[in-house]
Amino acid sequence: MGVHPPFHDCSPLPLPAGHLPALRTQDEGTISKPQQIITHLRKQKYNADYDLSATQSADTLAFVSLLEEKLLPVLIHTFWVDAKNYVEHTRKWYAETIPFPLNFFLPNAMHKRHLERLQLMWGDDYMEDEEKLEKELYREARECLTLLSQRLGSQKFFFGDSPASLDALVFSRLAPLLKAKLPNGKLQQHLKSLQNLCNYCTSILSLYFPWDRGDPLTGAPRAAGTDGSEAEEDPHKRRKQLLSVLVGLAAMLGYAFLSGIVSIQRGSVGPAGRQPVTLEEEEEEEEE
Repeated sequence: MGVHPPFHDCSPLPLPAGHLPALRTQDEGTISKPQQIITHLRKQKYNADYDLSATQSADTLAFVSLLEEKLLPVLIHTFWVDAKNYVEHTRKWYAETIPFPLNFFLPNAMHKRHLERLQLMWGDDYMEDEEKLEKELYREARECLTLLSQRLGSQKFFFGDSPASLDALVFSRLAPLLKAKLPNGKLQQHLKSLQNLCNYCTSILSLYFPWDRGDPLTGAPRAAGTDGSEAEEDPHKRRKQLLSVLVGLAAMLGYAFLSGIVSIQRGSVGPAGRQPVTLEEEEEEEEE
């Protein structure tokens, strides 16, 4: 299944803003904040909520607030803070997907960032009684999923037969939770018990991501050159590869020095002008 763990706000790719999402525009440069991207697209006449009534627009704002307040923190905890899920699923997925050498330290950096984010969301109570707070927050997240299920009912999308911005947000939160193979799936089990939400995610995957349903590349975009024509070769490909290797080595060495794994000792002249003994000389002296 290609649906990856959510909240990948730090990208190893050379994106203009350094993180996702990012939209490069002709007039406003690079936009990286989601609401600013939506506003920009609406100015360009791309508006998924164009046909919504005033009541439906108000419902959208209410459910967006509910998702961000009640569901998002628990999703972050499920994927990034829960020790078993993080080690056996999230870190493993990113380590296998992110290119070398970033896969050695970027997952742990993201883990630390999400932990700090949760502490900001939950305040000082998180440190005082973590177990009690988690129990309460998971209960609220389950209630949030139940409300979404009741609002969706038997409809194809939340406001009828056409998707809106709320559908995009709900799908982005639910699909990873539904499809991920989590060893500790407390919230996942509740989602799977809500059959209409499961069908909803599966339907969107089939409609908009036909190659990403778990089938062996069914409907996947064909790789360049598979029809007999070779893709245009990047004239600077070798140079870019070499630079990426050099940058990776520099990053690894820098990390090693900063963390104290490697240290440099300056050579100095010892008593009576004797130079420092090398490892090979030491071995020779021991043999004698």
